[in-house]
Amino acid sequence: MALADCYPLAADAVLAAGVAGLGVDALAGGGSGRTAVLAVFVAALALPLTWRRRHPAGVFALVCAVALAQWLYAQRVLGSFAILLALYSVARHAPRRMTLAAAVVAEATGALAATANGRNWAQFIAVLTAMIAAPVFLGSYLRTRQAYLSALEERARRLEHERDQQAQLVAAAERASIAREMHDIVAHSLAVIITMTEAASAKRRSDPERAAAAMEQVAETGREALDQTRRVLGVLRPGSLAALSPPPDLSQVDALLGQVRAIGLAAELSVTGRRFPMPADAQLAVYRIVQEALTNTIRHSRGATRVQVRLEYAEPVIEIDITDDGQPGTGTSHHEPTGHGLAGMRERAALYGGALIAGPRPGGGWRVSAGLCPAARALPQSAP
Repeated sequence: MALADCYPLAADAVLAAGVAGLGVDALAGGGSGRTAVLAVFVAALALPLTWRRRHPAGVFALVCAVALAQWLYAQRVLGSFAILLALYSVARHAPRRMTLAAAVVAEATGALAATANGRNWAQFIAVLTAMIAAPVFLGSYLRTRQAYLSALEERARRLEHERDQQAQLVAAAERASIAREMHDIVAHSLAVIITMTEAASAKRRSDPERAAAAMEQVAETGREALDQTRRVLGVLRPGSLAALSPPPDLSQVDALLGQVRAIGLAAELSVTGRRFPMPADAQLAVYRIVQEALTNTIRHSRGATRVQVRLEYAEPVIEIDITDDGQPGTGTSHHEPTGHGLAGMRERAALYGGALIAGPRPGGGWRVSAGLCPAARALPQSAP
């Protein structure tokens, strides 16, 4: 038997022993020659109280039967006290309808005892009713209070579980955000570095000045990538945010196109509409979408000579359109919709209630188009 089951049983056994002790004292003071018979009544009234919590209705019925027999036997030892204690147990541990039935039975038992002993029936019933109301009220109140506390505990457990689930969702969203950032930073920077390095290697003899300029661009791109990587990883180090540079925003989109121009592609940026305030994380999402689209053009578009970026402000939406005149390479993430780059761009657009479309243009080339609503952030996520 578990300790939780054993403790209330032991406590009720002590209570039953105490009740029996009261009966023994009454017998000792009475001087009756029928002590043995009364002792049986005392034991029959006190012993069932040991199981009053486990079987409140059964204990109450047994106690009432013994008390009625005792009263009919013209004795008064413990009868009323045992009935009231058993009635309290019913009100505390049994259903409400059973409590009402037990109160009626207690009234009927008292009435029969009063009639059998020739008492003033009306007066006795009035006193008995008041006595019965007290344990019924006390037991019902404690049962209601216990149910209320149990409901509070259950609600606290449920809220704690929901809090843990929410924390896991936020952590997963944060990991996805960091993964997108690292992919965009590394993929774009390496694409530019590789292309510029190849161009510098090809021109190192025929055009040393252009080769040197390309290598300077490689170094600048590497420094920028290192700085952005430190910023992303710095989010994971508590207390290091103050020393980090701010994330890229829309003012740096033209610098992205400068890197593309340095590679040898003609890059154009057009901005239409009236600019409206946008939070930093929304500007970062737009910047990363443009960056990833340009990266795909550099890495996967065959024969591309021109790329165009168009930003159209139509509050509360900003439209993004990136096109090039190359042919998508077969089996690459630029052409294949399951690539990580396109998936990351779609996730960024979805965070702001938008959608992203990427695919070949009817007249040749590749197009990436998206619309974002900065005011419609879909998930609670802190952008690095």
